[in-house]
Amino acid sequence: MAIAIALVILVVGTILFHFLSPWYLTPLASNWGSIDDTISISFWVTGFVFVAVNLFMVYAILRYRYNANRRSEYEPENQKLELWLTGLTSVGIAALLAPGLVVWADYVTVPEDAHEVEVVGQQWHWSFRYPGADGEFGQVHARLVDDDNPFGMVPDDPKGQDDVLIMNSRVMLPVDQPVKLMLRSRDVLHNFQVAQFRAKMDFVPGQLSYLWLTPSRTGTFEILCAELCGIGHFAMRGKVEVLATSDYDAWLDEQPTYADLMARPAPDPDAGEALYAPCTACHGADGHGNRELNAPQIAGQDPWYLARQLAYFRDGARGTHPDDTHGAEMRPFAAMLTDDAAMRDVAAYIGSLTPATVRPTVDGYSSRGARVYRSTCAACHGQGGQGIRATNAPRLVVLDDWYLKTQLNNFKQGIRGRHADDAYGWQMAEMARVLGRDTAVDDVVAYINTLQPRDTADLQPTEGDH
Repeated sequence: MAIAIALVILVVGTILFHFLSPWYLTPLASNWGSIDDTISISFWVTGFVFVAVNLFMVYAILRYRYNANRRSEYEPENQKLELWLTGLTSVGIAALLAPGLVVWADYVTVPEDAHEVEVVGQQWHWSFRYPGADGEFGQVHARLVDDDNPFGMVPDDPKGQDDVLIMNSRVMLPVDQPVKLMLRSRDVLHNFQVAQFRAKMDFVPGQLSYLWLTPSRTGTFEILCAELCGIGHFAMRGKVEVLATSDYDAWLDEQPTYADLMARPAPDPDAGEALYAPCTACHGADGHGNRELNAPQIAGQDPWYLARQLAYFRDGARGTHPDDTHGAEMRPFAAMLTDDAAMRDVAAYIGSLTPATVRPTVDGYSSRGARVYRSTCAACHGQGGQGIRATNAPRLVVLDDWYLKTQLNNFKQGIRGRHADDAYGWQMAEMARVLGRDTAVDDVVAYINTLQPRDTADLQPTEGDH
């Protein structure tokens, strides 16, 4: 009797939880309502079976409970019962599979008027490419992929000259227009998923896959990688912003083409030296920093990273949090660099400065920090802390340990990296949460102090350092 009552409570509780639970599908934002219908059908079919089986068990427990005055009967076959069970099972399986097959046929049949956008997945970042005015993508090749050509564009292909390359994790789409997303992986298996779109598809290295959808309402939605792709899988997120058609067209017209990027002049360190003059007040003429002014060493840092951070300060992605007082001090200086070319020039000059050997000031257990660093940080920043451009991770070995500690704590506390436009900072904010204990930060920083760059020419001790 107790088992029968427990089964009844289980069935009633499950039904109530399903209908009263606040957790269900996110509001739909695309044309794939048929996927929701398929999911609902699956719920009803499996729910009916769940209730029927458990109630039958209750009936059997009560009807055939032990009775000393009753003998059991042996019935090896019951064709009528077998026919009923086979028929009902067949109907249930058909009800589960048939809707999915119909929806899948629609899912892989792209409308002729769909425009195309390429999605490139890599550990642990999204980037995007739009065809230009000719409506065709230029050729790409894996052997051409490097730090200066992350998409692997074929430089002399005329069809690629007007392609628009978006090298951050935010993609724009027009509302009420079908789009075919071409999916390409640079390394391992990934999966592009936006919950509100009810659409997802795997990236397979060496192959080109796709999915299509029609965004049905404007707004900003989160992109997830739904395929385990490495240690930073959980932080591989992006944003898709659905805009009104006029706003989308205006945004796309403002983006530089591949030809524009190729024609952009190389950074001029000499011009950057003059622009660096205001920075010397805090960071020093040699870029070695000043702890009293909370100014870290910047000499020898990767120019691409410096330029990005200057743009973040200028645009408000950094330095706008109420508790980031030192970051706020950087914003007016970054605003003095009026355009991206000036930022690249000053970043090139700073990158040419010889860094000083970092003197340890943080106490921690480097052996303990080594285990954490190698299992998490090294995947992006490299085993030697040299930084990896492909993962958008800067060099660590030139940074002051007190600054590293401050920034890791800022990431953990949400002071840095939580701005909507700081995609890479957001990843760091997630990764920093791995360092649960305060002492864990000290341990990791202490280990970074022991690292040396792989190329010793990258870091030369200045005179008098030891």
